[in-house]
Amino acid sequence: MPVDGGDIDPEVDVVEGSLPLAVLDFVGIEHGESPSAAIAGAVAVARTAETAGYRRYWVSEHHNMTSLACSSPELLTAHVGAQTSRIRVGAAGIMLPNHAPMKVAETFRTLLAMYPGRVDLALGRAPGTDPLTAHVLRRGASADAGAEFPGQVGELLAFLGDGFPAGHPYAQLVAAPVIDERPEMFVLGSSPYGPRFAAVNGLSAVFAHHMSPELAFDALRAYRREFTPRAEGTQPYSAMSVLAFASEDEEATLDFEAAWTLTIQNISRGVREPLRPEDIRGYARSERFRAARRPDDGRMVTGEPKAVAERLLEMKQQAQVDEIVIVTPSLDRARRQGSFAALAEAWRQAA
Repeated sequence: MPVDGGDIDPEVDVVEGSLPLAVLDFVGIEHGESPSAAIAGAVAVARTAETAGYRRYWVSEHHNMTSLACSSPELLTAHVGAQTSRIRVGAAGIMLPNHAPMKVAETFRTLLAMYPGRVDLALGRAPGTDPLTAHVLRRGASADAGAEFPGQVGELLAFLGDGFPAGHPYAQLVAAPVIDERPEMFVLGSSPYGPRFAAVNGLSAVFAHHMSPELAFDALRAYRREFTPRAEGTQPYSAMSVLAFASEDEEATLDFEAAWTLTIQNISRGVREPLRPEDIRGYARSERFRAARRPDDGRMVTGEPKAVAERLLEMKQQAQVDEIVIVTPSLDRARRQGSFAALAEAWRQAA
């Protein structure tokens, strides 16, 4: 069933002349650097994306990880917004079970008051962390966070302008500051649930291909087929996040692939520390990595910029999405910035 609330137009306020590309940044802390340096680096990445013509720069929400500086995406969104001028900024996402919907509405209305026409809000129902940390963030709540998600979204939409039904106990409340504009809203997903929820409720959808590549295309095509407008004339809008790295330097590409492989291995072992550069380089040049490397398995798109752009355009068409969100976690921020710039130029030529 659709969530309670009025109509939301999912049409994107597209930055004039921008590419249908976005960056999702985990705000990684490189080995040996401070969190302050990592946040300054995130601003540099956002500026690179803006200069290259990307439409959006998003930060994630993760907790209890010493390798990341993105536990407060709302604050990072405000900081990056102040250091950029055109690119849309936002969180992808706000893990809604960790937050009170009224507080989320207040925060993002404040951001819109600061940066009109530039703020995005993508909602997730996962915790963005381990079970114990989720328990602490939710102050010991034992309810099923996933089951509560639809009601939380409905409450958030009501605070953002839909309003509550007459007689509702929250009808007298106001999420201040009161402004007419709403953040551009998306529903995140790494399983069919997210796109299905977005479709039923007439919201925009983002699917994490970088987490579940085997499910992405079918889930996103189904979203477009099943979309139910919240208002007459509104259309589906979707995006897909993809692990991608573009470089003419083959060693840089190998390092990126090796770094992601080691990151996933560390997460599965409960290791949350920044990767050591020498460990990545050693693994990238090992026979073990080269034997296991499968660049054609569809999980990540890497290589020369032209080839990467062409493949991403193919994936965009296959998934029937409006945008591609580039995910490029790596130990070398300069290489990431080079990849974003090269990919944008190659995209223009390929498109």
